Amino acid sequence: MATVPIARHLLRAKDLADARYAEPLTVADLAAAAALSPAHFSRSFKAAFGESPHQYLLTRRLERACSLLLATDWTVAEVGVAVGLRSIGSFTTSFRRMYGTTPQAYRAARPPAARHVHVPRCVAMAYGRPRNRTFREDTAGGAA
Repeated sequence: MATVPIARHLLRAKDLADARYAEPLTVADLAAAAALSPAHFSRSFKAAFGESPHQYLLTRRLERACSLLLATDWTVAEVGVAVGLRSIGSFTTSFRRMYGTTPQAYRAARPPAARHVHVPRCVAMAYGRPRNRTFREDTAGGAA
């Protein structure tokens, strides 16, 4: 049986963090996904990706928080909870460290969420269909 390179195991943990960032994941959870001990996992993850598993998870959460701040009208506290950060104080502090501003100031400096509302493609396609059809089968006297 061939052994799988450790990088593949680390990618499993990274994928878990990307997919379930809003859940209360621990280093032990990520290490289990990589089938490594927590200490060995942490060292290997940092060597492979340049940041600790905790830093990586926090970065994913804050990136998602930025997206939610711009695309929703949720309160800052609701955004923090939605991305898995349970304390509004730690959310604001972490956000300021990463982006140089508070979540409120970040949102205020950009267009309101209403400008980012996307129309589903199926609705746009239905609305864009021609109104006047010129096909023979559409006329009353057309042959079947």
